[in-house]
Amino acid sequence: MVRPAAGELRIDSTRCDGHGICVLTCPELLALDQWGYATVRSGKLDSPKAMRRARRAVARCPARALFIELAQ
Repeated sequence: MVRPAAGELRIDSTRCDGHGICVLTCPELLALDQWGYATVRSGKLDSPKAMRRARRAVARCPARALFIELAQ
């Protein structure tokens, strides 16, 4: 049986420009702070659905500030 990849969603805050597209794409994992920049609510990607949503948010980030760190 193949175990789905687990990981964690991370933000490089120095690259985030505050577009908010990631939060619209994945509101269960991300939120905006008081200045309009993305923050991680819960970065744990322990289900296939969470991983798919996180990958979609990473792909849509125009600043390329999001990334997924896979568990070892």
